[in-house]
Amino acid sequence: MWTKSSHSGSGDQCVEVAALSGARRAVRDSKDPGGPALLLASAEWRAMLDRLTAH
Repeated sequence: MWTKSSHSGSGDQCVEVAALSGARRAVRDSKDPGGPALLLASAEWRAMLDRLTAH
């Protein structure tokens, strides 16, 4: 199940995230739901969140 980021706001720049088995995550552009998705392992997901929140 895809969930829209709470930081996407009301604009058209929206990111969606889906929880997958094994604590993995998938990330996609909500404007292109049939397009590619970035698949991240648990450690990669955590590293991405850490880098985003550090700025």
